[in-house]
Amino acid sequence: MRRLLDSLYRFTLALSAACLVVILLLVGAQIFGQIFDSVLKLFGYPPYGFLIPSLSELGGYLFGAASFLALGATLKRGAHIRVTMLLGAVPSGWRRMLELWALAAGFAIPVYATWSLGEFTYFSWKFGDVSSGLLPIKYWIPQSAMTLGLVTLCLALADEFVETLRNGSPSFVKAESAITQGQE
Repeated sequence: MRRLLDSLYRFTLALSAACLVVILLLVGAQIFGQIFDSVLKLFGYPPYGFLIPSLSELGGYLFGAASFLALGATLKRGAHIRVTMLLGAVPSGWRRMLELWALAAGFAIPVYATWSLGEFTYFSWKFGDVSSGLLPIKYWIPQSAMTLGLVTLCLALADEFVETLRNGSPSFVKAESAITQGQE
């Protein structure tokens, strides 16, 4: 089970990175097209007019997908922002209880969000909703990526809850320690 979960976290993180690379390539192509047009105009030729239709819309969908797909993996790697002042001031027994409470509360919110977004994605697919930009993008496609990211976050939070029950602290605490020790 551990290898399956870790593979899922790596897969969604790779998808997230791929979304960012696609944004880079699309924006880079658009910029290159504008530079090419400027060079053509400089030499007296008519501009080609290279344009990626709905670039800002595509970039927004890809960025949303990248953000959501990275949620589970970044939690497991200790890259989420956490406020730990209270945890550092309480004894270890209390810290464990507070970590469990925070993980349980943190699990409840994404579960609700996952259910709602999953339902929203289903209805977008069922009714064939498309964007109103130059490219008619089916809404269920970026919504599916966001839903997958939230599912992964829910699994990561449940995974950390079980980890805290077994070992007394979440695995991301060790990852956070490794990050802070590497910065010193």
